[in-house]
Amino acid sequence: MSKVLILVGSPRIHGNTELLAEAFAEGVRKQLDCNGNPLHEVEILNVARMNIAHCSGCNTCFSHEGIACARHDDMDKVYAALARAEILVIASPVYFYGISSQMAATIDRLHTPLRNTFHIHKACLLLCGAATLPDLFNAITTQYEMVLRYFNIKDCGRVLVPGVKDKGDIQKTDALEKAHKLGASI
Repeated sequence: MSKVLILVGSPRIHGNTELLAEAFAEGVRKQLDCNGNPLHEVEILNVARMNIAHCSGCNTCFSHEGIACARHDDMDKVYAALARAEILVIASPVYFYGISSQMAATIDRLHTPLRNTFHIHKACLLLCGAATLPDLFNAITTQYEMVLRYFNIKDCGRVLVPGVKDKGDIQKTDALEKAHKLGASI
């Protein structure tokens, strides 16, 4: 059974990003083997609701045995989940053409050699933004593609949803169905 970790970076409870992540997770959970057993185990962590400090750039993780971060907060839970995961899903609202600050803090805390011990070989990207500009997601997808190349991770797909500002707007689109199908395809 492979392990799928979905990191959600939205502080809005039951908002568009969280609904998108849940639809993806439901698609994953519907995959069964010939005996009716789940093919994947799904874990969802909402990093926006966790106590995760920003990386201080101290490089303690590079200079001490054990390669652990000097900060001990909820990121320890994220590190443990990443160590178990084979497939990583990043789900974030888009704030001013970038991921949420909570998701950015989580990603920045991966500035540690600990990241080289993870066994993630596939990733997906789920994004929601209020704007409808054609290049709304470009900065994020560029960073995502660079990370995939650096770690030799396969992109399993993306659901990028523009024009969803208010809570529940995503339900007026086909994005939840797309996320469900993407989850079912991994």
